[in-house]
Amino acid sequence: MFRRLLIFVIALTGIPTAVAARSPYRGRYFGVDPLTGDTVLNVVMHEVTVYPRLKFDSKEQEDFYWRTVRDVRRTLPWAKLISETLIETYEYIQTFPTQKEREDYIKEMEGELFDQYKPDLKKLTRNQARTLVKLIQRETDQSGYAILKAFLGSFRAGFWQGFGRLFGVNLNASYDPAKSSEDATIDRIATLIEQGAL
Repeated sequence: MFRRLLIFVIALTGIPTAVAARSPYRGRYFGVDPLTGDTVLNVVMHEVTVYPRLKFDSKEQEDFYWRTVRDVRRTLPWAKLISETLIETYEYIQTFPTQKEREDYIKEMEGELFDQYKPDLKKLTRNQARTLVKLIQRETDQSGYAILKAFLGSFRAGFWQGFGRLFGVNLNASYDPAKSSEDATIDRIATLIEQGAL
């Protein structure tokens, strides 16, 4: 009876059946109930966000949604990479004893990153670049301009902001899904992509 229940639970939760075959003594998926001494299957599930079904009022709305899906799919991995790189860089530069060494390292890294990623980033459309700026803020809780200012200083951050504005991208753009329907759409799509539902 317990075996059938276990197989049923595994089938419902989508856990691969190989999990059931793992040794219960490893403690990774099975535990022991302290009151009864029974072996209990422990399943750690990721948080899932459920959204209401979308209803489009017009063809333009639907087209906008699917364009945004395309743009978020293209730029979300970049935003995550940038977030990880920022965290690693910040932690690493804290190991330098002087501000001059930190600035030299950041300048060197800026050149290397620019050379490495410029060809791929040049292929982004204007909308994809705007989406990337918003997703960076989603991942880091800071605007692109604030990040540049923290790492490069006000002057160079101002230069990159001016350069971005020439191409219609505002590095200081706000990202607030609670107030902006466009940001809410981007957040919804990014969340569904992260969950593997889109």
